[in-house]
Amino acid sequence: MKYDLIIDSRPSEVVIALLRDGLLIELHKEKHDNNFSAGDIYLGKVRKTNPGLNAAFVNVGYEKDGFLHYLDLGPQFNSYKKFTKQSLNNKLNTASLKNFKKEATINKDGTINDAIKTGDLILTQISKEPISTKGPRLTTEISIAGRYMILIPFSDKVSISQKIEEPKEQKRLKQLIRSIKPHGFGVIIRTVALGKKVADLDQDLKNLYKKWQKISKKLKDAKPQNRIHGELNKASVIVRDLLNEEFNSIYVNNVELKIELQEYLARIAPKKEKIVKLHKKDTQIFQQFNVTKQIKGAFGKHVTMKKGTYLVIEHTEALHVIDVNSGKKVDAKKDHVAKELLVFLLL
Repeated sequence: MKYDLIIDSRPSEVVIALLRDGLLIELHKEKHDNNFSAGDIYLGKVRKTNPGLNAAFVNVGYEKDGFLHYLDLGPQFNSYKKFTKQSLNNKLNTASLKNFKKEATINKDGTINDAIKTGDLILTQISKEPISTKGPRLTTEISIAGRYMILIPFSDKVSISQKIEEPKEQKRLKQLIRSIKPHGFGVIIRTVALGKKVADLDQDLKNLYKKWQKISKKLKDAKPQNRIHGELNKASVIVRDLLNEEFNSIYVNNVELKIELQEYLARIAPKKEKIVKLHKKDTQIFQQFNVTKQIKGAFGKHVTMKKGTYLVIEHTEALHVIDVNSGKKVDAKKDHVAKELLVFLLL
C-alpha cells in the first residue's frame, strides 16, 4: 500500500486528503487562524462548576467556555495543580520532576467540587476542538506527542502500542525507554517505534522533554487564557503519526506550507524530505488527484458499495436515515450482503 497526502491551501482554511493507493480514506479541514487545536495547552480559569454534570466550565480564551469533566482530570490532577501553582508563584526553578513531591491521586469516583473551585487556575489541554455552539473539550492529563512516543508528566508507567505484537520487541522497547526516560515521566511507545535504533528513540525523547521545559518556562509568566504550547498544524500531525516506508508523496499547492513541511521532515526523517512536492499545474490540486469526485461520492446522498449494493442517506432534523439497497446486479440469493451491512451500520 502507498499513502499520499494531498493538501489544498485555500484563503480561509487548509483541506487535507489522505489517499491510500489513490482512494480517499481521511479528510481534514483546518482554519488558518485556528488557535484551539487538539493538543494545544492553555492556562485556563475555572468559571464555574456544575455538580449535576460533575464537570467544570473553564475559560481558555475561546468565545465559549471549555468543558472539563471530572473523569478528564486524570489521576495525577493534584500534582498538576500543585506544579501550576508553584510555577505561577515562581517557587520552581526547574522543569525537572526528579525532586518534585507528587500529591496523592484523586478518587476516581469523586466529584468536581472535591477537586476544583471557581477561580482556580489550571493547566489544561484541548482534547476535542470547538464545534458549532460548543466550546473545546478539555483535559488536565497533559500529554506531549512525538514521532515515536508520547510523554506523560507525573507518571512513571511505560506502556506500548498493542500493534507491536512481538514479545521480544515489546521487551526491548520497554527496557530501553525505562533506562533513558526522565524521572517523574511516563511514556507511551507508539507503533512507529518498532525496530527503531536507540539513537532515534533517545533523540525523540529529548525533543519531547525540551517541549516540557518550554511549557514549564512559559507557565511561570502566563496569564489566564494564555496558550502555553501549540500543537503542530494538521498536516504535520498526520505526517508525524503515519510516516513510514509506505508514505509515498506529499503534494501541496502553497510554497510556505511546502517549506514548513520540508523543515519538519528534515527534523524527524531527513531521508523523506524530498517527498514534499509543489503542485504547479493549472488544474486544481484536488481535481488533479481525483479527490473532488471522491468527496462528492462519499458525502453525497447516494453511496455506492461493492457488487452493486448502494446506500441512500437522508438527513433529517431528528435523525439520519440509511436505506440499504442490494442493487440490480446482486443476485436475490446473495441479498444477505446488504442485510449484513445494515446490521453493521446499526451496531
